[in-house]
Amino acid sequence: MSVLSLSTLSPAAANERPIPAVLGADLEVPVKGGRLVPYANLDYAASAPCLEPVSAAVTAALPAYSSVHRGAGYASQLTTARYEQARHTVRAFVGARTDDAVVFTRNTTDAMNLLARSLPEGTTTVVFDTEHHASLLPWPDAVRLAPPAFPGEAIRAVDETLAGIEGPALLVVTAASNVTGELWPIAGLAHVAHRHGARVVVDAAQLVPHRRLNLAALDLDYVAFSGHKLYAPFGSGALVGRADWLAEAAPYLLGGGAVTSVGADGEETSWSDDPEVRHEAGTPNVLGAVALAAACDALAATGWTALVREEERLVARLRAGIAGIEGVRELSLWGPDHPRVGIVSFTVDGLTAREVAESLSADHGIGVRDGKFCAHPFVRHLLGTSDGGCQDGTASAVRASIGIGTTEEHVDRLIGALRDLATTGVGISS
Repeated sequence: MSVLSLSTLSPAAANERPIPAVLGADLEVPVKGGRLVPYANLDYAASAPCLEPVSAAVTAALPAYSSVHRGAGYASQLTTARYEQARHTVRAFVGARTDDAVVFTRNTTDAMNLLARSLPEGTTTVVFDTEHHASLLPWPDAVRLAPPAFPGEAIRAVDETLAGIEGPALLVVTAASNVTGELWPIAGLAHVAHRHGARVVVDAAQLVPHRRLNLAALDLDYVAFSGHKLYAPFGSGALVGRADWLAEAAPYLLGGGAVTSVGADGEETSWSDDPEVRHEAGTPNVLGAVALAAACDALAATGWTALVREEERLVARLRAGIAGIEGVRELSLWGPDHPRVGIVSFTVDGLTAREVAESLSADHGIGVRDGKFCAHPFVRHLLGTSDGGCQDGTASAVRASIGIGTTEEHVDRLIGALRDLATTGVGISS
């Protein structure tokens, strides 16, 4: 298949539960004049709100919170069981193989850096300039590929590049762009990578809140994602994938838990052969793992058909509204018809991205993201600019992103506000 799709990634609608609620759905925020309005949170791609079942799971775990793995007391044993169950839940959620490792990390960035530290010596990494910085920057020996004009060109570019690489290689690719929301052909890319003896790691941070992912069925080697984008804002993420590279690499952190023996001389120190233990030194973020697992359970129990259907309805409404406003341009790499998740980035003629975002917040109670979205090369490519860093507000865009809890009113409010901005060309009202 060329891209991830609803038909291939979503199970039947039978036995689905109602879509869970998010905390903060009734939040009111001040706008011009001091009045309060319901908050239209359209910044899910940065950090999604907490699901109610996630909050409930953390609350239930707190009374018995204790150390993990090394305590004989009841609370410690219970906490350890919850932590290890979370690992099994995450493994099942992404459809991992039974022998794949699940290493809890702080977030996707942490997971990618862990894998970068675990590469066999001499590994060459292949990565597109369209990647989020978490996937673009960690690699010690990287070949950077230009943004492809269409999905087939991405596959061809990887095929040609890997054909010229000797020794171990790793392809790094996103599943869904954090800038445009567009879905990448990860199954086809994985097939090409494996044909050349390379491995593939997928940045799934923007995919897993919106679509089901089956690592084994797609034949991926590694996936990384973050809890804070998966309705579990408690500081946890995961790297899931093949255990051998992780088991042979030096521990990501040096400390208790990862070590099996420390002698009088530091050279006598030995480390766990279990990659999950080996790379999780110190006291782990137990509540983060519990929260992440609870989010996985809640989404899996809801079923993806209803989630995807509602998201696609709202995204279509938003994109149609934006397309009807003169002076507002949606950013896209592969055109308006390419499948995508609930992310829409755009520019407004005559206004900087920051002016637009500030006006939406101050005048309308709408939260969006502005900037380069930690994807500087890609945003510059989409905007047709040659430079611009974190402080350059001229080479930036506005991103609206949706998820569970987004309503038609939120979408319509944004469209109306953008129509007013594009018509008047005025930033924040005085």
